[in-house]
Amino acid sequence: MVKEFILQNWIMILILTAFAVLIKTTGFIERKTVRRTYILIVAIFVLSVIVFLEFYFDKLGTQKELRTVLMAIRYSSTPFIIAMILFTLARKKGWQVFIPAIVAAALNFVSVFTGIVFSIKDDNTLQRGIFGYVPFIAVGLYSALLVYTLLKQSNKRAAEIIPIVYLTFSFASGLVLPFVLGKDYSYIFCPTIAVALFVYYDFLILQLTKKDVITGLLNRHAFETDTADNSKTITAIVSIDMNGLKTINDTYGHAAGDEALETVALCFIRATKPGELAYRVGGDEFMIVCRKIAEEEVKHLTERIQKNVAATKYSCAVGYSYSADGTKTIDEMIKESDEIMYSNKEKYYLLTGKRRDRG
Repeated sequence: MVKEFILQNWIMILILTAFAVLIKTTGFIERKTVRRTYILIVAIFVLSVIVFLEFYFDKLGTQKELRTVLMAIRYSSTPFIIAMILFTLARKKGWQVFIPAIVAAALNFVSVFTGIVFSIKDDNTLQRGIFGYVPFIAVGLYSALLVYTLLKQSNKRAAEIIPIVYLTFSFASGLVLPFVLGKDYSYIFCPTIAVALFVYYDFLILQLTKKDVITGLLNRHAFETDTADNSKTITAIVSIDMNGLKTINDTYGHAAGDEALETVALCFIRATKPGELAYRVGGDEFMIVCRKIAEEEVKHLTERIQKNVAATKYSCAVGYSYSADGTKTIDEMIKESDEIMYSNKEKYYLLTGKRRDRG
């Protein structure tokens, strides 16, 4: 039995092992992400064992009750694995993301006794119950939420969109292929997920060299590289400076400061559209580079930023410089946008009466 399992799943075992080594040796991934990824790797391996045992007893035509339990675990594991992927990769997702998976699992295990989701008939064939498509619906909804969340928190660059599209295709196959290939698809589900995640993480790690670890925005090195490349296509620079970060760090600690930076960064990401890329260029300093964007769109961008940040407990000063014909250099645009931003910052401290950060 063990030999047969290894032969069927050897490629997946190699991929999961390489995945674990990759995560272990990548020092700039957050510890919580590393821990969750290890749990994900173990979950995929355990699911492959469950799938093997289920179909092993299916071939023998024995252990009907055990096979029913194993099928309930298999149907329940798939939404849990995708929920775990969402919990691992997405920012600001708490344990509540598992609630739909828990509900689906409850239905699956109730089905062991009632057949409301599935049952095994006397002739050894599968019969779907009144909730027979709940496992597929759960997987579909989780997959859609995962893709939406990853797109939402991305910087909307092709280098980030391509791996998300690849991940989308992989999960979409999990919804379509079971109806095309039948139950035999279960044999390739775990390897499919393992390969998809491994490739996605490869892309992600390559991008991390260009990203700020705390905020997920592009970093200063990426800003300098991107503004040096085809600078004539840059029509606007938006300067943003967070108000009161030093006070937050001094009063509540750097963990609170990091949370503040992450929160406002999400506001910037949600405000940007294609052609607008956000960067963290310093401690509480941010830039947005706009390419081939009309000035009216730049104004709308700054309004969206202010609206998003106003919905949080933080505040930012914003300024921008526009160059329709490309006559201004990048340095001139940065200087102009900074001057407007600092002017707005002074107004903020005068209006609120708060002490301006020094540091």
